[in-house]
Parts: sequence; structure tokens; C-alpha cells
Amino acid sequence: MADKKIITGVLAAIGASLCCITPVLAVLAGSTGMASSFSWMEPFRPYLIALTVFVLAYAWWDKLKPQKQGLECACEPDEEGNVSFWYTKRFLAIVTIFSAVMLSFPYWGDTFISSNKQAIAIEKQNVQNIEVAIEGMTCKACEATIEKVVLETGGVGSVKASSEKKNALISFDKTKIDRETIAKAIATTGYKPVAYIQDGKTIPITGIKVSKHTLDLPSVNVQSKCGGGKCGSSKCGAGKCGTSK
Repeated sequence: MADKKIITGVLAAIGASLCCITPVLAVLAGSTGMASSFSWMEPFRPYLIALTVFVLAYAWWDKLKPQKQGLECACEPDEEGNVSFWYTKRFLAIVTIFSAVMLSFPYWGDTFISSNKQAIAIEKQNVQNIEVAIEGMTCKACEATIEKVVLETGGVGSVKASSEKKNALISFDKTKIDRETIAKAIATTGYKPVAYIQDGKTIPITGIKVSKHTLDLPSVNVQSKCGGGKCGSSKCGAGKCGTSK
């Protein structure tokens, strides 16, 4: 089994980017409501990154330092000169590369998300521009998810979401779609549209339900084979509850 510190580093790396991995998985699975499921982890990202770097740095130091004589462990060769793969530099290198990929995911995860619909050309007199303030976006994958669902509403000329500014700039054809429809589309991702900003005015968005992904587990009806009496009491007829008498 791999060293606990290496496992800790891998889990920390995954945790640091889970808020950005989830939108990609949600889009690929066709369930955009899952996209914001782990956005609450974003404030912990710097700490998880630091933990990952510290753990892997320590693991490499421990691997490269001179080994003391007289100690036997899984990281030392056996009688045939073989070392357990889980304690080799090769495995640690694989873990380090995997962790680097996970930590950098927020910067390139959007490449997995694209829309089947393209922005449309809009006649000048029908163009309407709005800015929608949005809560919950943390990375490029979040931005790409917002842009995808807005484009797929139809009637949109352009959309640019920003996790840094917490907004989306949208140009649409007012004869084909309205801003409420766009806000509802954004809400299906789990990210929350909180206000329209148009012509210098901020208009709070109300009455739109934000999708939340839940996992419904089927109920299981377990019937014991107690021999009699009341299961769980001293009068259970079976020698052991859950078994035949």
C-alpha cells in the first residue's frame, strides 16, 4: 500500500480543484445542475494547494535522503532486489504529475466544455446588452458552463462570463428571448444569478429557483430471518439476529 503522506497529497490535490472538476463532469454527464456542487470549497483551495506541495516535497525529501543502515521496510529491496512499486520513485513521480495536473485544472478545464449552438447575428435595432451578476463561479470551467447554457437558450449574440468579476456580459436579440429566460438558464447550472445590471441600474433578481443536485438513493427493505420474537430484543428466537433459528 502507498505511503499515507502520498495518499494525503493526492486527496489534497483533488480537493483543491474539485470545485472546478465538478462543472466539467456535470456537463459531460448532461446534468449541469451539479456544476456548482463543490463551489463552497473554493475558499479552502489555497490551503489544500499548500498542503499538497508540502506533502509531496516532504515525500521527495524522504525518498532522496540517504537511508539508514539496519532498517527494513517496504521501500528497501527484498532478497531478489525488488522494491514494492508503491515505494518507488516512479510511483512518486506519477503521483507528483497527477497532482500538478489536478492543481492546474482550473486554468484549462474549460477546454472540455463547448456548446452545440453558435452565437447568432442580431440586427442592430434588436440588440439588448445586459450584465448579470452571478454567485458561485470560481474558475474557467465555471465560466464555460455559464456560457454554454446561455448560448443554448437561442437568440444570444455573445456571452462572456468572468469568475473574477462574478458576472456575465450578454448580448441578445430582444425579439427572440428576454433576460428572465437567460437568468433561468443560468440558474439551472446551480450558480445563482443575483442581479441585472443594465444602463447603470442594478435590478435584483427574484423568484428564480436555483437548481440543486441531490442524490436520491433507493430505499432498501431488509427483512431479517430471526427465528421468532422481537428482532433486537433478548427474546429473538434466533441464536444471532439476522440468521435463521
